[in-house]
Amino acid sequence: MTMDVTFLGTGSAYPSPHRGASALVLRSEGDCWLFDCGEGTQTQLMKSHIRAGRISKVFISHLHGDHVLGLPGLLCTVSLNSTSDPEQSVKCVDVFGPRGLRHFLRVTLGLTSSQLLFPYADQSPEEGRLSPEATTERGPPLPQERPGRNIPLDASSDAYFLFEDDKFAVKAFRLFHRVPSFGFCVHERDRPGRLKTELLKQIGLKPGPLYGRLKAGQEVLLEDGRVISPAEVLEENIPGRKVCILGDCGSAPGGGGLALCRGADLLIHEATLGEAYADKALERGHSTPGMAAALARACGARRLALYHFSQRYKPEKVDGGGGGGGDDDDGGGYDVSELRRQAEDVLRDHHVDVILAEDFLTVDIPSRRAK
Repeated sequence: MTMDVTFLGTGSAYPSPHRGASALVLRSEGDCWLFDCGEGTQTQLMKSHIRAGRISKVFISHLHGDHVLGLPGLLCTVSLNSTSDPEQSVKCVDVFGPRGLRHFLRVTLGLTSSQLLFPYADQSPEEGRLSPEATTERGPPLPQERPGRNIPLDASSDAYFLFEDDKFAVKAFRLFHRVPSFGFCVHERDRPGRLKTELLKQIGLKPGPLYGRLKAGQEVLLEDGRVISPAEVLEENIPGRKVCILGDCGSAPGGGGLALCRGADLLIHEATLGEAYADKALERGHSTPGMAAALARACGARRLALYHFSQRYKPEKVDGGGGGGGDDDDGGGYDVSELRRQAEDVLRDHHVDVILAEDFLTVDIPSRRAK
């Protein structure tokens, strides 16, 4: 089963000609899950190979504008491309995010008289409210709004169980930022190993539907009365992959987050500013490459992808001269490759690959080998 991550926006604060605001998509066998949705995300989607209509789940790490302002417009665009045929079933888009996201969508979609052709449901951790005044849900639900739920903290794991199905389990954990912020752990379930086809031929079982039943974990009764169990003819299970995506944070996550990130195939972590600006980063609740690398080292991640760069750091293929101005841009050129070097210095001798994310970069997540 294929799995990959495509970065749609790798910049912080605002979208620029060189970097979009925060957004990335995790794909697996056609399913597309969007993590954060900064301003301009729908334009980035149009430039990419990903179809916006395939997005079935949205995860918002926190309610700063560069992570959420693109969501109402994206939902409207997806609606425009949806069917209005009442005979065709329309799937519900699940939206996960901090308390207040439900109110944000209700107000923006309501004030703009936006009529979605599909339902959506907001699901939020119980903690993490900005303030009761800011997040109180006023007015009736919109016609397309399905009953949401407030997800309690599981005290034993210090995490929030967002959902699980036959392929994945997804949990959230708290981060430390200026506003409530969360990280997400997407853990694939172990998959059945390959069929031992030579053994099956020796048994006298030919390729066909019975192969599928064995692969699905079901016993098969042969004509001679023998019962073949999956354990006899399947190789060892293929361990599930793990992707951890952290929103904005100014320090390492707590014990629950560290445990969830342990052994991640891909750890995606912000690196807003280089080490020379560590004080400024911490003051604003952000991380440096060294902080991201320290977490990758502590949790034994296989690969570390850095993103959410200050707009002062232009992509490697773009001339760093000049600048866009603004609060997040000091106006000169800054070497983004230096951020990779700073992370690699911390990870020396730890065999962790460091990736500098750029807009539209796709990172494959290969299957693990059976143990």
